[in-house]
Amino acid sequence: MSDWIYGLSILGNLGEIFPENSSLAILVIILILVLLLLSAFFSSAEIAMFSLSKHRIDAMVTEDVSNAKVVSRLRERPQNLLVTLLVGNNIVNIAMASVTTSVLALYYTGGIAIALSTFIITILVLVFGEIIPKSYAIRNPESWSIKIARMVDFFESMFSPVVLAFIRLAQIITREDSEVAISSPYVTRDEIQDLLEVGKVEGVIEEEELEMLQGIFDLDTTIAKEIMTPRLDIDAVSIGSNVSDAINICVGSGHMCLPVYEGNLDNILGVVTIGNLLRESKSKGSETVLKTILEPTIYVPESKKIDELLAEMQKERLGLVIVVDEFGTAEGLITLEDILEEIVGEILESEEEVPIEYISSNIIAIRGDVNIDEINSTLKIELPEGNEFETIAGFILDQTGRMVEEGEFIIYNDIKIAIEEVENTRILKVIITLP
Repeated sequence: MSDWIYGLSILGNLGEIFPENSSLAILVIILILVLLLLSAFFSSAEIAMFSLSKHRIDAMVTEDVSNAKVVSRLRERPQNLLVTLLVGNNIVNIAMASVTTSVLALYYTGGIAIALSTFIITILVLVFGEIIPKSYAIRNPESWSIKIARMVDFFESMFSPVVLAFIRLAQIITREDSEVAISSPYVTRDEIQDLLEVGKVEGVIEEEELEMLQGIFDLDTTIAKEIMTPRLDIDAVSIGSNVSDAINICVGSGHMCLPVYEGNLDNILGVVTIGNLLRESKSKGSETVLKTILEPTIYVPESKKIDELLAEMQKERLGLVIVVDEFGTAEGLITLEDILEEIVGEILESEEEVPIEYISSNIIAIRGDVNIDEINSTLKIELPEGNEFETIAGFILDQTGRMVEEGEFIIYNDIKIAIEEVENTRILKVIITLP
């Protein structure tokens, strides 16, 4: 209220500026007040209308909130709405400056009239045409949008010829359709991830929750090759085996399902599950052939995005898929558990080794098949990721250019990486010593 009294006192002083004609002073004050109110209207409308997210507008329409449909219709053409509000705001602001300068020019020289007009209008527009209305609109975007929707709709219709002309002119000058930029989502993917980080810092989101949510976001950038069980680690059963053989392999490996091959792993015929094996063994005997209980599977390329793969596995009701390279050679397999681990973290069996284990504050034991990005994220270091490798074992082989033996080590940016365990040509475990 005090701000408005201050503004009216400024307008009231106009009577002292031209005392010979008080009626003119009153007319000017009324005209400036009307224009100032319109300036406040256009400024607040711009903030309120564009602060509303699309999902909130849809919710108001669903709830049948008064004028919500008008707001929705206006936001469907954001470029027209924005240009309408800008045109209206500039017209009234320029009109205020012109009226004030013209009146003051009757009583003062050109330079003084312009200076007085600039000073008065700048204060009025900044305080009452911008700061106060925009602050209010930011605090109350929904309620204010609903109240002014029909008036904004009226001005959009009234200014439509001018608006279309300005839009066309802007498109000719910039040689692009600016509708795309204005229609961009109110909340972007990066903004959501930033909010999650802020939530963690503020204590609203726990560390484990943040990692799971981040895992979901990473699904569309992770490919099959990065999370597959490599070919050397695949436990499979031949089509010529019987139910008893398959059960023994399942029990020995700890897997709930097994790929079934004919000849070699490049010719996977399908999958058998432990549940079907036990049911078949109980009903028909352990010597039953696997062909009768074979379930289908699919082949996917190494570059398949995990989010797409998850959707496909859900649709086809598959528990296991085979990953192949560009030549059609089976390189590994992926189960639903592998994808789930990308979200919730490693799900370890009773005897399974921890992938990353701290021996001390700066000495860490790491399995050879752990991905470089997981190591970088956990240890807060920056080992490079190459096109030809994803794991720490691949990184070591890339650095040395040869097969390594137990006891050897390499140094990378003051980080010591020692080979702890090797089986044949495979690096099973390394010890990283941080500086």
